[in-house]
Amino acid sequence: MSATRLIKEHKRALINRYAKPDNFAGLVQILDTLLPFAVLWYAVPLSAEISYWLTAGITLLMVLFLTRIFVLMHECGHGSLFRTGRLNRGFGFVLGVIAGMPQYVWSQHHAFHHSTNGNWAKYRGPFIVDTVDVYAAMDEQQRRTYRLLRRIPMLPLHAFIYVLFMPRYTWLRGSASLLWHIVRGKKAEFRTRYWSTPLEYWHMTWNNIVLLGAWLAMSLALGPALFFSVYVASISLATAVGIVLFTVQHNFKDSYASGDEGWDYDTAAIRGTSFLVLPAWLNWFTANIAYHHIHHLSASIPNYRLAECHREYQHLFVDVPRISLAGIPEALSYILWDTRARRIISVAEFEARAAS
Repeated sequence: MSATRLIKEHKRALINRYAKPDNFAGLVQILDTLLPFAVLWYAVPLSAEISYWLTAGITLLMVLFLTRIFVLMHECGHGSLFRTGRLNRGFGFVLGVIAGMPQYVWSQHHAFHHSTNGNWAKYRGPFIVDTVDVYAAMDEQQRRTYRLLRRIPMLPLHAFIYVLFMPRYTWLRGSASLLWHIVRGKKAEFRTRYWSTPLEYWHMTWNNIVLLGAWLAMSLALGPALFFSVYVASISLATAVGIVLFTVQHNFKDSYASGDEGWDYDTAAIRGTSFLVLPAWLNWFTANIAYHHIHHLSASIPNYRLAECHREYQHLFVDVPRISLAGIPEALSYILWDTRARRIISVAEFEARAAS
């Protein structure tokens, strides 16, 4: 029996058994994340009086906690960290402010990824992967630029733009357009590409108001130079880690990459989603997002139940691609979509084909 058919047969039982969020477990995760993170911020000005190298070390620890904060924010968006919707929404907002991202708006976009996972005609991932044919039509300078923008050293810059610049820019640009629309007295409904509903706009607005207020308060408490140095570095590096994690869980050798025709959700979950084999301490800081194959079978399963679910149903996941820490750089080289073979390939494979 095929792996996909086995998954389809057992999927409902798996979900019924493990899709059980627990408010106490969720609250413990919030506390064991935010309390140490607050302590690290308290230690920043103390460390700066001793050595900036010590401050740099604290900043790297903050990167790990911010990575966990972002994953927990993501889980609130799925409604799976807590059993209660109000707790998911409330803590999701708080975690979004800390992570620099309007959580509700981000979760709406992320839900689209889940609903189209493995369908690369609809969603191309954070690397915005081009097809083999598009890449073949590029000149050499365009190809170099394409490859450069997807290399690891460029990721902190991508992260800065993604999590710090764009959420502020889109809010300000959209708000200015809305204000102009009101001033001109137009009766037609206001529409913008920056948000889809009034609810998204109000979430963007409150996220930015609270975040800008926090920036001001922290600048007054620590001094703007010290605060923004640590803040920008930690947020950018943590988001870069998140981009790496997300990418290698969908971009890897022979990753399933269908178009609209013949796309299958469950096949994508087990052949187009990887299982990252990480040490226990790193699984903690990434809130078990490494068990991504199960997360894509059902996003309603809380992160604190993913490992147990994987162990009990491991016979269903023998075909799930496994990637170790050492294998991450290679996985990141798979940045082209072969639409005919319906899989992701590397530039090296493309060039080998061209040479032959």
